[in-house]
Amino acid sequence: MDRYIRTDLALELKDDVEEGSLDGIKIYTKKNQGTNIVETRIDVMNEKGEKTLGKPVGTYITLESTALRGSDEDIHKPLSETLHKYLKTMIRGKEKILVVGLGNREVTPDALGPYVVDNLYITRHLLAEGIVSSVREISAISPGVMAQTGIESSTILKALCEKVKPDVVIAVDALAAREPSRLNSTIQICDTGISPGAGVGNNRIMLNEETLGVKVIAIGVPTVISVPAIVYQAIDSMLEAILDKNVKVEDSLSEEDKYNVACELLEPELAAMFVTPKNIDEAVKRVSFTISEAINKFFEL
Repeated sequence: MDRYIRTDLALELKDDVEEGSLDGIKIYTKKNQGTNIVETRIDVMNEKGEKTLGKPVGTYITLESTALRGSDEDIHKPLSETLHKYLKTMIRGKEKILVVGLGNREVTPDALGPYVVDNLYITRHLLAEGIVSSVREISAISPGVMAQTGIESSTILKALCEKVKPDVVIAVDALAAREPSRLNSTIQICDTGISPGAGVGNNRIMLNEETLGVKVIAIGVPTVISVPAIVYQAIDSMLEAILDKNVKVEDSLSEEDKYNVACELLEPELAAMFVTPKNIDEAVKRVSFTISEAINKFFEL
């Protein structure tokens, strides 16, 4: 599948790149046999890699587990521990952490960020009052979305960072995927920041070190998929079935052709629509708790 279909996952963009065209990109994948968590690290090392993948220079780590979509509670602890391991590496000993829960808590697929903030151990005020000591300073905010506040998230957070002076920002947001199997089963962590609203194509000003003045680590989970991506998948499956019968029709359709066919089959309103799984309420609450627990482990250090 090509990048005509919207995705926020570096892992899915990597699938578009031919193996011989990975200059400037390093990829490492491993599967934990005990937990079946698949960990993929993609390092975009220079401008060539950035142009090839369509992502800024930096590190992108993806954790995948199909158990995350179900009610298997056994996956929660190992997944939160794995996520914490990578967060700890990216934070590199910084003491003051500001967690930003991006999104709209009134819209369930977009409520991941606010839900994560709800479950955090906040320590900034406790440290200031001398109630606790020897822990990292953690503060948090859910700034809402521009439709609610009339203010860009970047404007709110830049002013907050100037006042609170965190060493690092962890921004949590919902993403879009183009593979249905990755919805609510994938967590992406990167050190390049994030664009609020990007999951549904409503890009706002980037939240990164350039705009906020501090390092920004982004955590995202795909909760939505575009309707054209679903139709595209159906067309791809149909063409593969035809190809299995030795009728080489697929060779005559480029990736762009298949995307255009998918859009032509849809009404304009449907072509711009994003959908989410029917169990999204349960899924978002479950994965938000896993993410918050990974961050809460800094309270123990």
